Amino acid sequence: MAASRKTSRKPAAKRSGSRGNPAKARVSSAPPKPAPVTARDWIGAARLRTLPLAISPILVGTGAAIAVGAGFHWVLALCCLVVAVSLQIAVNFANDYSDGVRGTDDHRVGPTRLTASGRVAPRAVLIAALLFFGIAAVTGLAIVIRTQFWWLLAVGAVCIVAAWFYTGGKRPYGYFGLGELFVFVFFGPVAVIGTTFVQAGSVPQESWVPSIAVGALACGVLVTNNLRDIDQDRVAGKRTLTVLIGKRASQVLYTVFMLVPFAVVPVLAVFYPVAWLSLIVLLATLSATLIVWTYRTPRELIVALQLSSLASLAWSGFILWAYVA
Repeated sequence: MAASRKTSRKPAAKRSGSRGNPAKARVSSAPPKPAPVTARDWIGAARLRTLPLAISPILVGTGAAIAVGAGFHWVLALCCLVVAVSLQIAVNFANDYSDGVRGTDDHRVGPTRLTASGRVAPRAVLIAALLFFGIAAVTGLAIVIRTQFWWLLAVGAVCIVAAWFYTGGKRPYGYFGLGELFVFVFFGPVAVIGTTFVQAGSVPQESWVPSIAVGALACGVLVTNNLRDIDQDRVAGKRTLTVLIGKRASQVLYTVFMLVPFAVVPVLAVFYPVAWLSLIVLLATLSATLIVWTYRTPRELIVALQLSSLASLAWSGFILWAYVA
């Protein structure tokens, strides 16, 4: 009887470790691998948009040398340009490295930096900075040998040290509200007057007066950059001048910096009338100033940053034209 009660149950199906539709690919929970670094990434890290600040003083300084009758020494002018541009790119890579290893750039508003993104080893970014510092040093040495002004070696050394300690070292001055002061000195008088001196062997008023304007424009660009990053800098402990004095005072300071060049124009135009044409650049500076005063999100300041940088180049171009006309 028991044998006749055999059940016809089918054996239970073997459980599979996977569930759901087997046709669908399994999605890994591991974070995606970062995209490989390209030449475009390195060019972006060099921040070519900042190069007008390096070119501007060379234009004005060369124009001043021509204006006082020293002629156009194109080799020396080109060497000065190489030094200025190389130092600017070196500073950009050095800032990428220093701010990246400190964690200052972890939540930046602008373009992602190489070091902070983790896509490039900090050592590689440091080597890039040192490479461009080297180019600037070698070219500067060539200028010294050509002009025989050996004391310029000390000036060059100070420029490199100042460039590195902007964000480098244990106590970078850029973290203590001194960035604008150093930018004014080195992008203004040092760069403009130095360019004129190596070509003319003198420091005329044609070099001194506009150097103040060029330095002010460079400071305006820095203030815009620091306004954009004010919140993250405050959290990261980076005490820029903007962090120290606050948003409203920084907006006032920016406006002053951007108007200084046009206060200089009447002085230059007495002897070089074409300088009046530089007032056209007011269209760009006033537009940038309007953005700085009315922006709602930090990203809006990127446009003001670009306008400010281009205004520096355009104003310097007009002054060069005035000197050679």
